[in-house]
Amino acid sequence: MPTEYYLDVAMRLGMAVLCGLLIGINRDAKEKPAGMRTLAMVSLGAALVAVSVGNIATFAGHPDAQSRVLQGVIQGVLAGIGFIGAGAILRPSKRGEVVHGVTTASTVWVSAALGIACGLGDWPVVLISLMLVFLVLVVAKPIERRWLDYLRAREEAQEAAAAAASAEGAEPAARSKPV
Repeated sequence: MPTEYYLDVAMRLGMAVLCGLLIGINRDAKEKPAGMRTLAMVSLGAALVAVSVGNIATFAGHPDAQSRVLQGVIQGVLAGIGFIGAGAILRPSKRGEVVHGVTTASTVWVSAALGIACGLGDWPVVLISLMLVFLVLVVAKPIERRWLDYLRAREEAQEAAAAAASAEGAEPAARSKPV
């Protein structure tokens, strides 16, 4: 195999590791369970599968068969990664508690998807997706926090108004009772 092939494979796998590391930096900074090493390994593993399946010699001259096998392998990788991501989600034991780990689980999944894109050498998809991942992880967090604070304040105001209205309705009934 020519040197160009090895350089191409090294670049694809290296870029997958880099994508996982970059996403992992954000998760480590937030002290989340899946950080740089985990996401780099997930991304590398997915890229490795994509590169390996894409280069099976028996598919030479059979692009339809190669396409179907590659699609099946990608589906399997993403489904399997979904189970790993599910392990990052902690289900609350009490009603009303917040579920934790959903963003971490989704970063595990998107790291695998980025690894697949790196393995396939789809560089525009990798670059745009990586930028969007950081946009969501960094920029959307404060916006989400403000939105949730607004919703919480609105709900508390509605509850206070309902309590005041029910208290006003209860006062006349209390006065009309004989002592």
